[in-house]
Amino acid sequence: MNRKQSGFTLVEIAIVLVIIGLLLGGILKGQELINSARVRNLADTASGVQAAYFGFLDRYRRVPGDWDAASATTAIGTTVNFPVLDATINNNGRIDNPAGKEWVEPNAMWEQLAKAGFIQGSYTGTATEPNQQNGLAPLNAFNAPMVVGRTADYQSTTTAAVRLHLVTGRFIPAKVMRELDVKIDDALPQTGSLRAVANAPTVFAGVNNWGGHDATAAPAGCVTPAAAGPPVVPASWNVTADSQDCNAVILF
Repeated sequence: MNRKQSGFTLVEIAIVLVIIGLLLGGILKGQELINSARVRNLADTASGVQAAYFGFLDRYRRVPGDWDAASATTAIGTTVNFPVLDATINNNGRIDNPAGKEWVEPNAMWEQLAKAGFIQGSYTGTATEPNQQNGLAPLNAFNAPMVVGRTADYQSTTTAAVRLHLVTGRFIPAKVMRELDVKIDDALPQTGSLRAVANAPTVFAGVNNWGGHDATAAPAGCVTPAAAGPPVVPASWNVTADSQDCNAVILF
């Protein structure tokens, strides 16, 4: 007897391919929505930190984190633990990051802003470098600690000047960083208010590698260097390689 062979018809195969296409499209669209939400979170966090900093400055006429704990406690009306008065860096009207004391005033800033009600969270303040577990600093949307300081550890088309800035924190994909740069600035990592961190930071060079790249990866993976031309091509976020460990600063 002849046996009838059966298989998928062209219609059935087409239906399966359509379903697969819809699933892949949904996954990609979902990832796009997640990244967009993270970009909004990073932008909102940055603007919130700047608003809190200037709000504190306006209310108390003192720089948060630079103010010694005893004086801040009296003015704020709740116990502030940090920083213990250090005449070499405190009460001079700016955040300082000298060698050996890089984290003192940045960590104190988070504690004072929180206890004054300008940001949410509970930060105790110590001289220890912040990380994902010790609760000394807020975490970004990718679970990396952020820090505020006055350094020149960022990229520039000229020699970078010492500026007050927020370090956005590590583990941000290059594509997300570029989208953030487009949203709040000029899309270029070496100009404007949002800059890529220096490949070899000299101030925030702790164990968390604030340069913003995995120690085993190429530092330039986040940024494509400028080309002298002609035509001259400025440095750009390297969305082709799309490193998953980029970092940036947002200048105040």
